[in-house]
Amino acid sequence: MNPMKRAKRSEKAVRAAIVATAQRMSALGLSPGRTGNVSQRFDDGLLITPSGVAYDELRPKDIVFVAGDGAVDAKQLKPSSETPFHRAIYAARPDVQAVVHCHAMNATVLASAHRPIPAFHYMVAAAGGSDIPCVPYATFGTDELSRHVAAGLAHRNACLMGNHGMVAIGETPEDALELAATVEMLATQYVSLLAIGGPFHILDADEMARVVEKFRGYGQRAQKAR
Repeated sequence: MNPMKRAKRSEKAVRAAIVATAQRMSALGLSPGRTGNVSQRFDDGLLITPSGVAYDELRPKDIVFVAGDGAVDAKQLKPSSETPFHRAIYAARPDVQAVVHCHAMNATVLASAHRPIPAFHYMVAAAGGSDIPCVPYATFGTDELSRHVAAGLAHRNACLMGNHGMVAIGETPEDALELAATVEMLATQYVSLLAIGGPFHILDADEMARVVEKFRGYGQRAQKAR
């Protein structure tokens, strides 16, 4: 997560960012068809993509505001069916500002096998720890799934969702999508590694802790934080 808080966006800017992120997610092939969803925390609730609207048809006015108590104005479109786990993430992680959920190919392959991604590569630390966990399956849109996802992200910034897909979090929708793309890259590499067969080397917890710490000051972040 970027330690430098960004300037608060207006509602118009947040809606535009969610649309742009959802359309890029689709263009990158991370969520085929009308699958997946994108949200950002806003006021006492969140703004989220609507249910069942094709990404190339999505407009800022279509983005749905869900109040802190879960209420949705009847004049709006129906929000994503996965709104419950977005709300659960924001409740459990006050530091999180945006969520991206997608059905990327190789992440979903591993999720369907209930395989977490271990520290086969140091970039796994981009998700905040020594692995990218896979949470148990539960029916979409349910409180049970919300509990699983919130638990999976308690100490990570991304997780796989059993028999479903993946979810990534960030300071903005763009940040969350960047992490989701990284998770899919790692999933693709790990699937290929599994095809070769083991044994193969897994980086130990001490090394991954060092990498996680180095990532906190990676690129321009350390300079911006001063």
